[in-house]
Amino acid sequence: MGKTISEKIISSHAGRDVSAGDIAVVDVDVVMAQDGTGPLAVSQLKKMGFEKVKNPAKSIFFIDHAAPSPRKELSNSHTVLRQYAENAGMVLSEVGDGVCHQILVENFASPGDIVIGADSHTCTPGALGAFATGMGSTDIAVGFALAKTWLMVPQTIKINFNNAPSKGVYSKDLIIYLIGKITAEGATYKALEFNGSFAKNMTIDDRFTISNMAVEAGAKAGIFESDEITKRFLTLQGRAGDFKEIAADKDAIYEQIIDIDCSGLEPMISMPHTVDNVCPVSKIEKVKIDQVLIGTCTNGRLVDLRIAAEILKGKKVNKNIRLIVVPASRKVYLEALKEGVIESLIESGAAVQSPGCGPCVGVHQGILGDGEVCLSTQNRNFKGRMGNPDSFIYLSSPATAAYSALKGYIADAREIL
Repeated sequence: MGKTISEKIISSHAGRDVSAGDIAVVDVDVVMAQDGTGPLAVSQLKKMGFEKVKNPAKSIFFIDHAAPSPRKELSNSHTVLRQYAENAGMVLSEVGDGVCHQILVENFASPGDIVIGADSHTCTPGALGAFATGMGSTDIAVGFALAKTWLMVPQTIKINFNNAPSKGVYSKDLIIYLIGKITAEGATYKALEFNGSFAKNMTIDDRFTISNMAVEAGAKAGIFESDEITKRFLTLQGRAGDFKEIAADKDAIYEQIIDIDCSGLEPMISMPHTVDNVCPVSKIEKVKIDQVLIGTCTNGRLVDLRIAAEILKGKKVNKNIRLIVVPASRKVYLEALKEGVIESLIESGAAVQSPGCGPCVGVHQGILGDGEVCLSTQNRNFKGRMGNPDSFIYLSSPATAAYSALKGYIADAREIL
């Protein structure tokens, strides 16, 4: 019987043949926590008597959610992570290095890996052909200590993205459309396996965006097969040796197969307060906005910043708009500086911040006021997500966000593209 990508990866790490529905104890390749979830993991490690971790070179603490720290309490949490990491010989990703999910794909995750993290968007490395999933801090503490975890092998829904989209429609629009179609619970504890004629030609950055948001449909993982596009990315990171081919068997059994004709899609918006509350930009009423955020682990890569800069170059952001830009990693920030992308964004009126999660997670660097509206390229628009339950968050692609920053309201970037 043929196997899905998830079944193949989990079988290889369980040391036995497993199928959807089986319970398996597996070896894990990469374990991580960030500064919001890491201190609890440290507490649990100490309670269990572990002062060391099993695989220190692939055990990472990321200081990214409150970086630089805006409060002494958070600074003290950072101290906990720094001290434990030093004593255990773990990897510490410091303030300004970047968002955990971006650093994972740049430096740590590889095709065929099992990656676990104390953060829901740990599914991002699925774009490389890894089985990557988020867990609670206690499970992650065990992962650090033993380099093992347990999983129920998920059923898989195959998503075929077919035919290239029209100009002005991006990967963010595709994943928002999909989540609206299957709902926020449509893939709960299932793997989404992305394929189809367009998916096979997607850039690696497009794949990162889609895998990152798989969890917004409830998915345990969101996976692409690895291919020459994957290999090219790893080679650019100096990790060509980490590449391996990962693909489902032709006779793999799926719970469901969904075919999407991308050529018929429009730019999409997720409206407050759920990601599956979707609408084409062309159909939305004229929504005045106060703030635009371009960045985050979903759309803070160089290609995203380029798209925004191309729209904004030589123009000024609307006088009633605050435009915040946050590159996803130090590497992205440096590349954008060298290309002049950051210069174009700043000249347009953007406030460019050091890589991190601050405004997206609602800790600092962009908290909304009462009644304010933000259009963001992030992955989540829950009530209170950006630090104020009395505000409103809409989600879009970087193109829609940049164009809307010029107009002062949510607008369709196809008008100028």
